[in-house]
Amino acid sequence: MSGKQPLLVMAAGGTGGHMFPAQALAELMLSRGWRVKLSTDARGARYTGAFPEGVEIEQVSSATFARGGLLAKALVPFRIAGGAVSMALRMMRDKPDVVVGFGGYPSIPALSAAVLLRLPRLIHEQNGVLGRVNKIFASRVNAVACGTWPTDLPEGVKGEHVGNPVRSAVMDRAAAPYIPPGLYPMSILVIGGSQGARILSDVVPPAIAALPMEAINLLRVSHQARGEDEERVTQFYIDHAINADVQPFFSDVPERMAEAQMVISRSGASSVADISVIGRPAILIPYKHATGDHQTVNAQALTEAGAAIRIPESKLTVEAMTDAILTILDTPEGASQMAQAALGVAKPEAAEALAQLIEDLADNKKTKGAGDEGSGA
Repeated sequence: MSGKQPLLVMAAGGTGGHMFPAQALAELMLSRGWRVKLSTDARGARYTGAFPEGVEIEQVSSATFARGGLLAKALVPFRIAGGAVSMALRMMRDKPDVVVGFGGYPSIPALSAAVLLRLPRLIHEQNGVLGRVNKIFASRVNAVACGTWPTDLPEGVKGEHVGNPVRSAVMDRAAAPYIPPGLYPMSILVIGGSQGARILSDVVPPAIAALPMEAINLLRVSHQARGEDEERVTQFYIDHAINADVQPFFSDVPERMAEAQMVISRSGASSVADISVIGRPAILIPYKHATGDHQTVNAQALTEAGAAIRIPESKLTVEAMTDAILTILDTPEGASQMAQAALGVAKPEAAEALAQLIEDLADNKKTKGAGDEGSGA
């Protein structure tokens, strides 16, 4: 790219699943000399504390049909249209070279404005099943970048498998040496993602309490629990003499993951990417209400590679969780093989692949202009 600094506008909804890949991309694009703006809503803004300082944060007014009463739902199209017009005016003043959407309702205004202004645009889908918003835009963008492969795409839409970008804090611990379980202090990391962590707070503590006392005495548990569950989970661990750190949010997940002998997690796309890149045995419990059961699809590569034990929510009992934990703790060699297998499905170069796609679009190499041609063209 020559001349003035190119501008990338990223649009992402308010969950870690959308925001973490956006953060990873922002880190890389800034280092490549781009200006980066992030368009998100109030929920997404909570995740921006770890974003690089150079990123300009724009909060947009968006809306969802999933929440609110009849009047709120009736106003949704007007709020979305207002957000899109406002964003188009901003983009006319400061024209982006590329617009990338990561999914979620807050990405609608920026992507709609990019369609209206015929700017080069793409979406990145983290999961194996397109989210609602990405589904709407899949045929209206120049490229569809996929984090999980295969991704279930609409007919006529081609996807490019780039993987899920992971933050620099994860990359710093990529393929960190793994210490298999043994007769020394060990760590278990329990992470639930931005939704549905309660079942892990109900099942994991008693499952750990059911382990042999010699194992319990060696364990240190880092357990991410919802704010409303934090006190009871903490008390349970205390009552059962289990050394545990319980918090609603860990700002140092990559560090804790690198130190862990195993990870117990939902199979959100970002969690799966982190587990793969760092390389740790995992017990995955897909969130059963995820759109299109995409968390089961997300877990597939790790499960098939022998890197993870997948337990469907319908079969998740205290006994099943205890058995899965013991399977890893009791077989150090098997645990090491699981860690190695996780690395085998990792795509640590995902951010670079996505950045290349963006720079190709900006240089007009892959499209005949940003006109009306979508990825299905």
